[in-house]
Amino acid sequence: MALTPIEGITREVREKLPIRKRPRALHSHEKKENAAGYLFLLPWFVGIFIFTAGPVIASLYLSFTNYNLIGTPSWIGLQNYLTMFQDPQWWDAVRVTLVYVVLSVPLKLALALGVALLLKRGLIGLGLFRAIYYVPSLLGSSVAIALLWRQIFDADGVVNQALNLIGIHATTSWVSTPDTALYTLVILAVWQFGSPMLIFLAGLQQIPQEYYEAASTDGAGPLKNFLSITLPLITPLLFFNLILQMIGAFQAFTPSYVVSGGTGGPVNSTLFYTLYLYQEGFANLKMGYASAMAWVLLIAVACFTAIAFLTSRYWVFYQDERGDK
Repeated sequence: MALTPIEGITREVREKLPIRKRPRALHSHEKKENAAGYLFLLPWFVGIFIFTAGPVIASLYLSFTNYNLIGTPSWIGLQNYLTMFQDPQWWDAVRVTLVYVVLSVPLKLALALGVALLLKRGLIGLGLFRAIYYVPSLLGSSVAIALLWRQIFDADGVVNQALNLIGIHATTSWVSTPDTALYTLVILAVWQFGSPMLIFLAGLQQIPQEYYEAASTDGAGPLKNFLSITLPLITPLLFFNLILQMIGAFQAFTPSYVVSGGTGGPVNSTLFYTLYLYQEGFANLKMGYASAMAWVLLIAVACFTAIAFLTSRYWVFYQDERGDK
C-alpha cells in the first residue's frame, strides 16, 4: 500500500528516533533497600521539619502578630515592620552591625591570608603552628573568651599595662568608652582568623610551582607573583571565605552580649542587631516584633550574599575558565 508524503516523512522520523526503554520494575529486594534508606533518613526529616522548618514558619506568622510569649498572638499585619523602621534604636543596631561587618570581615581575611603566605614558605613544626593559629577560631565565640577580652581592654587591663610600660599613660577603659568599644569587638573578631587561614593555606599549597618558576624567568618579583599568580588563583577561596565570614559577622551575638553585659552599651555603641533582637524578644517580651526583626535580618543577609554572587563573575577566576579564555 502506497504511503502519502506526510505518512512517509512521519515514518522516517519515527525510525530515526531512539528507542525508549520502558522503566525497569524494581525487584522486591531493591524496594526493601530503598525503604531501609528512607527509614534511616527519617530522623533527619523529622528533625528538619520540627526544629528548622517549623520554627521558621512560626516566626514568619508571629512577625505579623502582637505576641508577648504568654498570651495568644493577635494579628496586626505589617505594624511590626512599620514600627521597626521608625525605631531609632533599631537604626542604631543596624549601623553598629554594618560597621562591625565592614571592618571585621576584610581585616580578618587579610590577616588570614598574610599568615597563610608565611606558613606556606615552610616552617619547622608547621602542624603545630597551624593548630596554634586555629585555636582562636574554636574559642573566640565562647563566653569565657569574651569575659577575658573585657578584662584585657578594661582600665587596668593588659593593654593599658603594656602601654604604660612603653611610656604611654593610659587609664581609659576601652570597652566602656563609646568611641572605642566597638573596635575592641572588631579586634576580637579579627583574632579568630584561624579557620579562613587554614582554607587559604590549603589553596596556596595546591598552586603549581611551575607558575612561579616561569614568572621568575620573565623577571617577576614577589609582589608581581602575588598579584598575577597567587591572588587570581585563590579568588575562589577568597570568595568562599568572604561569604562564610560575612554571614557569621551579621549573626554575631556573644561578644556584644558579654562585653556590654547584655545592654549593648555604652550608648548603644556595641548594640549588635542580634543583641537588640534578643532584648526585644526575651527581655521586653515582644516576640512578634523580634520575629519581624529576624526576617529583616534574613532578607538583608540574603541580599548581601546575592550581591556577592552577582559581582563574583568580575573578580573570581577559576583555572578551567582561564584556560578556556
